[in-house]
Order: sequence, then C-alpha cells, then structure tokens
Amino acid sequence: MAEKAPALPTLLWISHGSAEYAAAVTLRRALLRWPLGLDFTPAELAAEAVEQHLGLFQEGELWGTLVLRPLSGASWQMRQVAVAGERQGFGWGRLLVREGECRALALGGARLVLHARETVVAFYEKLGYQAYGDPFEEVTLIHRAMSKELVQPALIDMPSDSAE
Repeated sequence: MAEKAPALPTLLWISHGSAEYAAAVTLRRALLRWPLGLDFTPAELAAEAVEQHLGLFQEGELWGTLVLRPLSGASWQMRQVAVAGERQGFGWGRLLVREGECRALALGGARLVLHARETVVAFYEKLGYQAYGDPFEEVTLIHRAMSKELVQPALIDMPSDSAE
C-alpha cells in the first residue's frame, strides 16, 4: 500500500489574541527579537489589534507568519515576516508575501511598504519590491525601506458559448 502524501500547509488569517496569534508572537520572538536581545512590549502587542495577521500552518504547527499594518490612504506596511528556520528555502516566505499582497488588495490597498533587513533585500527584490532612500538602523540592524505598487490581477478572458 502506498504511503499517503503529507498535506500541504494552510494559510490562515488569524485573530489578534487567539491561540494562533500567540503562536505567531512566539515564532516572531524566537526568530526576530530574542536573537537581538529584544522583546515585544505589552503596548506593541496591544497595538497589533488593528493589524492583519497571517499564519502558515501544517497540522497545527506554525511554520511562518507575517503582519500587515494599515497606513494612511491605500498604503499598507508588511512587517514581521518570519519562517521557522527548518522551513526556510522551500518558498513558504514567498507564499506568505503573495498572500499578504492579495489581502492588502482585497482591503483596498494599492501599495505595500516594508523595512527589510539588509540580509533579505534580494528576497524582496525578486518579488518586485524596490528599495528607496538610504539604509537606516532599526532594532539594532541595518534595514532598507522598500515598496511595491499592487495591481489587481487581470481577469481571464473565457471563450463564450455563443457564436459571434
């Protein structure tokens, strides 16, 4: 009998304050904050209540996450993109970013901005983001401001059943 293939991970928009949100905060702490000797303040976490939170789950285990913050007008900020170390290199970060772009579009967004650590600028450039301005320090690391104009995907022209 053939072995059953493992299920693909699932993208899930999660609610602030939920168990899934707590798992996302734990992953973000482990990958993005604690290695720098930093942690989130209660005020920072409380402010995330107005943000959109995405998780990538495989059979209940969180593999990756990102946060979308609404800005003024039709701009959104993508932040705190993290994929568990052993899950990196398989396209899961790209999947998270693309889903974040779709969510921003669905919520009326036309532009995404982000602050990329220097080590991941090339990753975002491959996804169509452009760096602007001078490098700057944020959370003890050099970052680049990046942005991307979002466009609605073109609808597929389907042939009609009637003769023209």
